[in-house]
Amino acid sequence: MKIEESLTEEELYQLQKDTFSYFSQLVNEENGLIPDNTRTTSPCSIAAVGLALSCYPVAAERSFLPRESAAQLALKVLRFLWQSEQSESPDATGYKGFYYHFLDMKTGRRVWKCEISTIDSAIVLAGAFAAAAYFDRELPDEMEIRELSEKIYRRVDFEWVQSRKKTITHGWRPEKGFIKYFWGGYCEAIILFVLGLASPTHPLDPESYSVWLRSYQWKKLYGFEYLYGAPLFIHQLSHVWIDFRGIQDEFMRKMGIDYFENTRRATYIQQEYAVRNPKKFAGYNKDAWGVTASDGPGISSQRVNGKLRKFYDYLARGVPYGPDDGTLAPWAVAASLPYAPEIVLPALYYLNHKYSQITGEHGYKCSFNPSFKSGPNDKKGWIAGGHYGLDQGPVVLMIENFRSGLIWRLMRKCPYIVKGLKRAGFSGGWLQS
Repeated sequence: MKIEESLTEEELYQLQKDTFSYFSQLVNEENGLIPDNTRTTSPCSIAAVGLALSCYPVAAERSFLPRESAAQLALKVLRFLWQSEQSESPDATGYKGFYYHFLDMKTGRRVWKCEISTIDSAIVLAGAFAAAAYFDRELPDEMEIRELSEKIYRRVDFEWVQSRKKTITHGWRPEKGFIKYFWGGYCEAIILFVLGLASPTHPLDPESYSVWLRSYQWKKLYGFEYLYGAPLFIHQLSHVWIDFRGIQDEFMRKMGIDYFENTRRATYIQQEYAVRNPKKFAGYNKDAWGVTASDGPGISSQRVNGKLRKFYDYLARGVPYGPDDGTLAPWAVAASLPYAPEIVLPALYYLNHKYSQITGEHGYKCSFNPSFKSGPNDKKGWIAGGHYGLDQGPVVLMIENFRSGLIWRLMRKCPYIVKGLKRAGFSGGWLQS
């Protein structure tokens, strides 16, 4: 039997360290804000801020940064988040305790007429609590981290974003009010519901979670039965902070599995889809998969194996029903590590050796597409020019959860995570201890 070649522990450590450098090198040291991507004109992504806050404990634990430096970075951005303007003004930083999706890197004010984002704000809160749980010493900086995390959370008005339909809006703009989209269908929003249900000041109605569960779709694909979600990231993002092993809500009790097992199955479905490769894109195989939200080669059309295929910019790609344009995201493979290391480690080894050009200064670039050709002599295909904070964070954090379970252990100590899970109907496993 052939033994799969696999990434070594040293290589995994180096990938984690290189990926974290995105946050330590690109941070605005004046206010702690993190850019959305590596383009020089990029604004801050509030989700990247939340992921950075979650990564600082890893950086301290793995000696990527001295503990004091990691704590100071966390404190700097928490001070900004607490002190920045919360109002109906169109250029504020946030409103009702939530934050705008994109902010000016220098001023911290809203850009692009973007929306107040409920999910990205939840990522900020999760990051704040991860930092608060780790920086637990009786030192002034670490005490202030814990104090500010609590204040920022208590200020959030979750009741405001819950509609009469009991579910939660995606966001709000001062010009037009709430946007028309609401959270429905299985997705990355479990962390939003859990934190909203646990709020000591403005909690969600517990019925909101039950309403959301009723929108789930259970499917059977390639021999696997699972809770359906097309892009891989929706099976990963809330899992960065919540240890779903052995705990179940009403839906998962009925199905006889937990969300951890569900993500394991989703990971194998991704691999099987790549093996079957129904659209015959170049490069897909058992070690080259990862269809998710990612950058793309751009809106255009080209012939692939005689068939005209459309290509896209940044898009939430998914399997098996698409959209799929041949774009693969290495970060999504790495973020699958805790669930299926037996297929992830060989896949990472393969990507490192077959597509070494996808690795940049900060670890894996966002995505690549071997099918898209810039000209007749192009043999490599398209490769993203840089990195996104939303991709970098899960790589650092999921490698750590695989190696030590650090973030999961920290968040299991957070009383609001425990309370929110129980109010959502979760029971069993570590919640019973």
